[in-house]
Amino acid sequence: MERSAAAAARFLGSVSQFKVYEDYLDSKVTPVDLFYLKSRDLARKLVEHGHKGTVLSREEFEEKKAAAQAAEAARSNALYNRSRPVFHIKFNLVRLRLRTLASAGKELKDNFLRALAEREEANRSGKMTSVIFIRDHNTLGQEVSGYIDYAHRLKTQDFEPYFSGKKQLMPGRSDLCYYNWKTQVSTSNSSPNFEVIYDDPNGLLFKNKRDKKILNVDPSSGPGEDSNRTFLQSDLYVHVVIYDHNIRTV
Repeated sequence: MERSAAAAARFLGSVSQFKVYEDYLDSKVTPVDLFYLKSRDLARKLVEHGHKGTVLSREEFEEKKAAAQAAEAARSNALYNRSRPVFHIKFNLVRLRLRTLASAGKELKDNFLRALAEREEANRSGKMTSVIFIRDHNTLGQEVSGYIDYAHRLKTQDFEPYFSGKKQLMPGRSDLCYYNWKTQVSTSNSSPNFEVIYDDPNGLLFKNKRDKKILNVDPSSGPGEDSNRTFLQSDLYVHVVIYDHNIRTV
C-alpha cells in the first residue's frame, strides 16, 4: 500500500510539472520526430493518438493535474495550520490566490479584458462558468465567430499574454462552437463544463454538466435559469457577448 501511494504521488508530481496538455505531449516528441514530420502539431497528434506509446487523454491529464494541485494545496494548508497563526494562514492564502490570477496587476484598458478579469476568480474556482461569444477577423483577414468555455480555457491556457495585450483571444476549432465565414468551416465540441446542443428547435443551446441547466444564447430569448447575458463594447473585437452561468452551492 505504501509503495502504491508513493508511486501515485510521483505520477501526480510528474503531471504537475507541465503547464498545459500540449507541454505534456511535447515531452514525448523527439528532435528526430520533428526532423521527419516538419510539424510540431502533427508530432503532438501522433503522440496523442498513441503512436508513441500509451499517453493520457486531455481529460485524464486535466483530472490528474487538478488532483495534483489539490494535493499540493492540502499539504500547504496543513503546513500553515501547524506553523502559523490563523490570520497568517488567511493572508497567505489570499496572496496565493492573487498570484494564480493571470489578470492580477495588469492595466486593463478595454471593456472586454476588464470583464474577463472580473470573472476570472469565479471561473477558476468553479462558482461560475462563463461562455464567451466572439466575432472578429483572424490573422488571414477572414471573419470568424465562436463560443468559448472560459473556465476550460483558463485551465488549459496561460491567460497572462491575453491580459497583458500580447495576444488576442479568439475562438478556434476546439472550442464549443466555431465558424469561419470565408471557408464555411464549422465545428462544435462539448467541453468539461458544457454539452453542445445544436439540433434543438430553439436553436443553439449549452447544457451545463454540473447542474444540467440550459444556457440559451439566442439574443431574442432569455439566457436561462441562473444565467446572465452581457453585451460588451470592445475596441478589440467586432462583437463580444459574455454569458455567465452561476453554480448554486447547497
